[in-house]
Amino acid sequence: MLLTENSSFEVLADGRLANLNEWNKSVAQTLAARDGLILSDRHWQVINVMRDYYQAFNVPPIKKLLIRELKKRNPSDVFDDATLQALFPKGVLVQSTKIAGVPIPMIDVELEQETYQTEAAPDIEHFMGSLNFDGESFGVTYTGNLVELHRWNSRLAEHMAKQEGIELTEEHWEVLNFLREFYFTYGVSPMVKILMKYMAEDIGPERASKEYLYSLFPKGPSRQGSRIAGLPAPQGCLDMDI
Repeated sequence: MLLTENSSFEVLADGRLANLNEWNKSVAQTLAARDGLILSDRHWQVINVMRDYYQAFNVPPIKKLLIRELKKRNPSDVFDDATLQALFPKGVLVQSTKIAGVPIPMIDVELEQETYQTEAAPDIEHFMGSLNFDGESFGVTYTGNLVELHRWNSRLAEHMAKQEGIELTEEHWEVLNFLREFYFTYGVSPMVKILMKYMAEDIGPERASKEYLYSLFPKGPSRQGSRIAGLPAPQGCLDMDI
């Protein structure tokens, strides 16, 4: 049980709120105090980014994306691994998400396994189990994503795309290259809302709209794009309804 000045709240064994909807600033301060922290303006900058990101995308940011968002909001301030560790000595993702009243970020594949099974259409067109190309066998997951990411190449991507009825153009490759750069920078494949957000920031909004991306990847720019780009399935909720 968590006691604040005026209320009491149920907490889980790890000290997190049982009901995230009960979070408020007083709760955050009480949770922080239990960890021996007095929240400063810099703590609140992190907490606010965590909460805003979660409310926008239904997943909290992993650390590298958290740092990117913090730097964007506070370009003159220094936010790096050492700074975040000093602010949240028990681990920025574990401790700050607890205090911010949001879940801990999870790796994309862990979240994807259950989500895709419940949403997959019966007319699956992507490869499953394995695929043969140029005399070699490539293992793929049931979501169609390569098991061995390092074996991907552009010719294999074209082969995988044709299986799904797509002839890759420069426009497709711009999205695929962005997905790959994002993954190898941040360590996760972005779900579609996150893909749209960062493509709009880095490339321009005209090539990051829902309509444009779905015209290229009708089965979902995040789900289908990650398959063809040779990446793990995206984290969190996947692609929007068309």
